[in-house]
Amino acid sequence: MTQALPVAALVAMAGLVLVALPRIMARRPGWRRAPRPALVVWQAVSLAGVVAALGAAPAAIPLVTDEYSGPHLLVVGVAVAVSVFMLARLLLSGHRVGRRLREVRRQHRELVDLIGLRDDRLGTHARVLAHPSPSAYCVPGQNGRMVLTEGALAALTPGELTAVLEHERSHLRARHDLVLEFFTVLHESVPARVRSSAGMGEVRLLVEVLADRRAVSRTDPVTVGRALVRLAEVPAADGLLGASAGTAATRIALLDNRAAGWMAPVMYAFGVLALATPVVLLVIAWH
Repeated sequence: MTQALPVAALVAMAGLVLVALPRIMARRPGWRRAPRPALVVWQAVSLAGVVAALGAAPAAIPLVTDEYSGPHLLVVGVAVAVSVFMLARLLLSGHRVGRRLREVRRQHRELVDLIGLRDDRLGTHARVLAHPSPSAYCVPGQNGRMVLTEGALAALTPGELTAVLEHERSHLRARHDLVLEFFTVLHESVPARVRSSAGMGEVRLLVEVLADRRAVSRTDPVTVGRALVRLAEVPAADGLLGASAGTAATRIALLDNRAAGWMAPVMYAFGVLALATPVVLLVIAWH
């Protein structure tokens, strides 16, 4: 039965990483103080779960070629079922999420181009909507748009406006939409009854913190904090990214980018270990 242990470990790891670990990691608010390493860890752990699930069936091939029977055949059957299920869910989720987000963004981009006003002070890709509520967000993609309302322009000081624009430019330049799309595909590939919304929320927060800190580098923490408060009442719509994406109090507390010096190396090491584990198990299964 020892030959089947790596296969069973891959199956168990897939379930643990994709279902239980996001809930555990979301309860580590200290990681938010190092948002970039935290995002790397989230990506590494998520990929580790996918690799474990997809690698279960290939890892079971030696059990079939060696003509084992009984318990080994049960392990093979479970491994194949897990890999096929994961592959099917990933393909379906990728198609649905990609199609939905691109359609939402295309329609919204066309809408803001139609009804929005250009303002040379804000740049060629910015549009101003005639609405009294203070709001700012971006429509990501290759032809991205920064969108502000007249209410935001009226409420923000020049320094705060600079911070908000830098926040949106950071989202567009860094293609944070692709990071969130990757996690959304993985999130929706897990059955609804067992998936963790807390994990997805944590990833969204980390992306916003990265953009906030970019804005701080152009202005200062007080200015960015004030801008977040002024825009906090209007969250960004699904598929969009913005300075008004909610969680203002938490994000203001994270504007200070000083974190413990040991955090980043430890988090990167944890990510490498997580991603290496299913690969090592797959190698062991074939030897």
